[in-house]
Amino acid sequence: MSEKRPTTTTDSGVPATNDERSLTVGPQGPTALHDHYVVQKMQHFNRERVPERVVHAKGSGAHGFFETTEDVSQFTKAGLFQPGTRTPMFARFSTVAGEQGSPDTARDPRGFALKFYTEQGNYDLVGNNTPVFFVRDASKFQDFIHSQKRLPDTGMRSNEMQWDFWTLSPESAHQVTILMSDRGVPRTYRHMNGFGSHTFSWQNSGGEKFWVKYHFKTVQGSETYTEDEAVEMASQDPDAHRRDLRKAIDDGDAPEWKLEVQVMPFEEALDYRFNPFDLTKVWPHSDYPAIPVGRMVLDRNPDNFFAEVEQAGFSPSNLVPGIGLSPDKMLMGRIFSYHDTHLHRIGPNYEQLPINSPKVEVHSYNFDGPMTYINKGDQPVYAPNSKGGPVADGENGADLSWEVEGGELGRYENPKHREDDDFGQAGTLVREVMDDAKRDALVENIVGHASAEVTGETQDRVVAYWTNVDRGIGDRVASGLKRSTQAATPPQAEVPSSV
Repeated sequence: MSEKRPTTTTDSGVPATNDERSLTVGPQGPTALHDHYVVQKMQHFNRERVPERVVHAKGSGAHGFFETTEDVSQFTKAGLFQPGTRTPMFARFSTVAGEQGSPDTARDPRGFALKFYTEQGNYDLVGNNTPVFFVRDASKFQDFIHSQKRLPDTGMRSNEMQWDFWTLSPESAHQVTILMSDRGVPRTYRHMNGFGSHTFSWQNSGGEKFWVKYHFKTVQGSETYTEDEAVEMASQDPDAHRRDLRKAIDDGDAPEWKLEVQVMPFEEALDYRFNPFDLTKVWPHSDYPAIPVGRMVLDRNPDNFFAEVEQAGFSPSNLVPGIGLSPDKMLMGRIFSYHDTHLHRIGPNYEQLPINSPKVEVHSYNFDGPMTYINKGDQPVYAPNSKGGPVADGENGADLSWEVEGGELGRYENPKHREDDDFGQAGTLVREVMDDAKRDALVENIVGHASAEVTGETQDRVVAYWTNVDRGIGDRVASGLKRSTQAATPPQAEVPSSV
């Protein structure tokens, strides 16, 4: 005998009369508007997708934990980084520029967003699979993303506008070098490293401050696709990375990453040889060696992809005591932008959704708005008050500060350090980190990409761009594009690259 099945209901829990037939006036008559169940089904269907993310639209995610295995308490008082602490977490990996339907193996950076449900509130670390980025000022971020998206007249993506933007933005050279190498297409999400990318600040229990960078190193080993392999996989399985991550966890093969940090004493940033807060630069490991912290393990797949992966909202403004920001101009912009986009995309109460909700009690003076369901009861909704409402804790809050010289409002370039240079680290990456095979692949990828509907004028700038990175690469790109080599190049700063 089969089990008794539950009764279909409306979203209000009211039993539904029929799952398959609308209420009509006679067998062939019009459908009655007051058939509220059918109307409700159509209304919900029309609204069952939230707007896709403008950036990082297509992604995958998994639950897991972070375990601190080393003692870094001399650098931070943050609870999740105390020895032996295990913190539940959620990770979302994604492509950057592509839409929901784009192939997982497109040549693109990958998002590496982490949400830690700590005992001090949620901590979000929103990074990428590269330690640097294309631009260093948030005022250029929107323009960069527009150059990677679609033209307004044709609705198509354009290699021309990508190279137009990159070659007019020399600070992009380090990231574009990584993108055009085979590292531009990881084999799976499990086989790529992750980085906080920005510089952050830590503070220990004694009030001492440090600058830090996060590096998540894949235990599975770093593996990539060649351009031909990536194109073939895109045609075979556009969801290859999504499928791989879910299958690995289902099979009990939980992917793991080891967290290491670079730590710079607070006072050394002022006169370091290049600007340590420049998102287009890395800190050489010879200056600031990697310090092991712990491990991240993803061992549980989402039960509902939409509710958990699509409705996940990450923001670098979610900081916990012991962790703070830095003068990184891109990070400053992201503090506003990420939270604001979630307010638009999934609503002003998105942090009440289970995937985003902290595991500690929330005592906030924000209330009401669409989809609120936390009952504040008779708690006062204003401050200050004499009714027993929550009060701020200036001593244990998450704010970390730094001194600012000058103070006059203006639109400034990054402060100049003696070895600041846009092409130096990219050149060192080419000459000292890549071998001949990787350099060959880099040239092949550049020439192939810059040959596709890119104008001769822009190709000349592509040649000059890569000549500034490395004379040999520039010559080979010029030959591949059948353009003349630019005669003059600025001196290349020899800045070690550790990526």
